[in-house]
Amino acid sequence: MLRNIRTDTKQISVPVSQAEFPEPFPIGLEYSAPARGHWTIAHVALSLPEAHIIYVCPQGCLRGVVLTAAELNVSQRFSTIEVGEENVLEGDMEDQVIDGVGHILEELPYTPPAVLVFTSCIHQFLGIDLNMIYSTLRQQHPGIQFTDCYMNPIMRKGNWNPDQKMRRQLFTLLKPAPLDQHSVNIVGNDFPLDRTSDLYRLLNDNHYTVREVATSRNYAEYQKMATSAVAITTRYPAEAAGKLLQTKYGQKYLHLPFSYDYAEIIANLQKLSAELGITYQPDPNAITATDQALAAAQQVIGDTPIAIDYTFSTKALGLARLLLDRGFNVTDVYVDEFDKEDQADLAALKASAPNLTLHPTIDVGMRIAPRQSSEKLLALGQKAAYFNGSPYFVNIVEGAGWYGFDGIQRMAKLMIEAYNEPKDIESVIQVKGLGWGCGCI
Repeated sequence: MLRNIRTDTKQISVPVSQAEFPEPFPIGLEYSAPARGHWTIAHVALSLPEAHIIYVCPQGCLRGVVLTAAELNVSQRFSTIEVGEENVLEGDMEDQVIDGVGHILEELPYTPPAVLVFTSCIHQFLGIDLNMIYSTLRQQHPGIQFTDCYMNPIMRKGNWNPDQKMRRQLFTLLKPAPLDQHSVNIVGNDFPLDRTSDLYRLLNDNHYTVREVATSRNYAEYQKMATSAVAITTRYPAEAAGKLLQTKYGQKYLHLPFSYDYAEIIANLQKLSAELGITYQPDPNAITATDQALAAAQQVIGDTPIAIDYTFSTKALGLARLLLDRGFNVTDVYVDEFDKEDQADLAALKASAPNLTLHPTIDVGMRIAPRQSSEKLLALGQKAAYFNGSPYFVNIVEGAGWYGFDGIQRMAKLMIEAYNEPKDIESVIQVKGLGWGCGCI
């Protein structure tokens, strides 16, 4: 008999004053909202130029990643091997991967420099010998680099979740090379670092070459990332990638977290300057311009309720804190869990805004949550827009390429635009990866 497992949505939302770290909501049956603009491990893998991606999964798992490749218009770089019941019963899972990959490579009209092979939960459940599989593939195809990737939701509660693991694996294909002391990697970002950002300008003004996967035009340019002397991460999920570049390739690793806190922005740039031996002084004009941009946005938006979701920024709590401090009416934040970089912001919000409401996005009860706000609401992020039925939203994923005071200024301008210009919410949020800077359609 079917049973309605939840009818009351109030019990799944909590005031920030009652939120526990790191999991403010109970773990259970999960729901996936139809807001698809955020990036997935498939997008991350496909960002590696000229590489071919092969997913080895049951049919149900393949549907989403096939759609991702199609919407990105890169189906020619994407192949699948379907795992069926007969493969499980016959015990030929290793042979299926080896033979399947070989067949795909024979049929391709070109030889890719690298192949990223994704295995899935079923391979882990059955204890498949992945080391043997990759060793055999490398022996059979010596001109191609292979790396192991994972379409594996059961990793979500382990040491590294699939997102962290994928960002790390993206750099396992680099070939060790002599280091260039004036070359710096920006690691683990989905979008290129904005050329106007404080971080990029500091490096560029001091004649450093900035390398990123997102700006690599081909596989050879990607390989030049092995020559950088410094690896910088700005998002928490990329830390595993930064540590790999330090231990395997000898690069100095610096974590300079994306932040909305003025003091932290300045401290990060000072830390980088000290490491590189260059001079940095906070620009009072940049700080003034940021204050003015926020004030201009607040004057337009006024007391209009604002909802923020975690797909908009990896620092959703920090953003809520900034906006509340500047007089904005932030009422809701949509976030499923916290990481270690959220602790200070969580503590501050408990003291300064105890009634700020936190909502999950994956709790099954959210499937019946009301979708329409009774008043105009500005949403920062697609999921906040969806759960409130608001056409007034800023369509940004993971902070785009923003960093520092420049990023806050750009956000403030987009908040004004979003407040004044409603979007067709349904046509925007249903497209996978349709965030800032992603040309999926």
